[in-house]
This record gives sequence, structure tokens and C-alpha cells, in this order.
Amino acid sequence: MAALPEYPFNLTILSEEDGRGWFISFPDLPGCVSDGATPEQAVANGLDALSSWIRTAREFGDPVPAPGSGGAVSGKFSLRAPKSLHAKLAKRAQTEGVSMNALAVTLLAEGLGRREAGG
Repeated sequence: MAALPEYPFNLTILSEEDGRGWFISFPDLPGCVSDGATPEQAVANGLDALSSWIRTAREFGDPVPAPGSGGAVSGKFSLRAPKSLHAKLAKRAQTEGVSMNALAVTLLAEGLGRREAGG
């Protein structure tokens, strides 16, 4: 087998409710994930998933993103926040008559704009 390109990956601990062990995902390749009882096993299983993902994409003529490209961006992400912050955001969204999503996007954009402007 040819050497695999070096794709970045995320390795996280699975909670007890998720079955324990370790979860590996490759952000550049949608749906390319695996797991294992140990970090080493998750990485080994992840490399197998990576190989299969690339092979399948090539067989079907689908594009294979370059390592480190970040893959396709959906515009969605999940965020966990402390209950107190969640409550403040909900109250402010209600006061301003907007959804929590609209408020969060606005606040994030304002914060990034200030940071990029050097302020």
C-alpha cells in the first residue's frame, strides 16, 4: 500500500455514555471517523478509515481534499456554554427580538472584526 498523506486529526476521549475509549476524526474528510479502546488503537483504526475514505473517493471520482485544507465548511458547529452564559444570551436575544443563533453570529462577527482591526 502507498504511504498515506498526512491528514490532521482530532483525538478525543469518549464519555461513559458514549461507550468510553477514544474517538478519532479527520476534519478534512467528512465522515472519516473511527474509535478504539486506547489512543493507539483509535489512531490505527483511524488510519484504516482514512485509507478506505480516500480509496472510495477515488473509485467514485470524488475530490480528495488536500491535507490541512479544512475540508468543506458547512456553516454549522456545536458549542457548549456555561448555563449562566446561556441564560444571559437567551435573555438578550429575547430583549432584542432575535434568535439566539442570530445573536451569537452577530456577537462572534463583532468580536472577530475588532480582533482583526487590532482592537
